[in-house]
Amino acid sequence: MSEVYEIADGIYRIAAFSPGDPITFSQFLIKDEKPLLFHTGQRAIFQETLDAVKKVIDPASLRYISWSHLEADECGAANEFLAVAPDAEPVHGEVGVFLAVSDFFSRPVTSMADDEVLDLGQRKLRFLITPHVPHAWDAILLFEETTGTLFASDLF
Repeated sequence: MSEVYEIADGIYRIAAFSPGDPITFSQFLIKDEKPLLFHTGQRAIFQETLDAVKKVIDPASLRYISWSHLEADECGAANEFLAVAPDAEPVHGEVGVFLAVSDFFSRPVTSMADDEVLDLGQRKLRFLITPHVPHAWDAILLFEETTGTLFASDLF
C-alpha cells in the first residue's frame, strides 16, 4: 500500500513500499489546473499508485505525466496511467525524446527544451536537462518555481 504525504502546497509524495525491498519508490503529484504526475512507478504497483492518486485527484483529470529518466521505477506504468487519463500528455526532456523514449509510450511524447517552463496553472515547472545526473543519458530534473521544490530521482 502506498502512503500519500503533502510535501508542499499542492504537491504530494506517493511513497510505494516494495515488498521484500529495503527501499521506497516515490511518485510526485502536483495538484493544479493541469495536474502532473512525476514518476508512475513500475507496472507491478500501478493499482496501488492509482489508488493513492485517487486520494488527491480524479486520475482521469491528469494533464501531464513526466519522469526523470527511462527506467521501470520512474515510468513503467506510464501507459497504464495514459489509459485512465484520456487528456494526459507524456512530457520529457528533448534529449530523451530525440533519442528514443517515444518508442515506449502509447502517445507521442512532448519534448521540453533545457530551461523551458511548463505552465500548470498556479505552478510553473522548469525542465532541466541533466544527462547522467543522476545516472541516465536522458535524465532531467524539474524545478517547481512557486514552492521552490526540486524533483529528482535516485539522488537524494
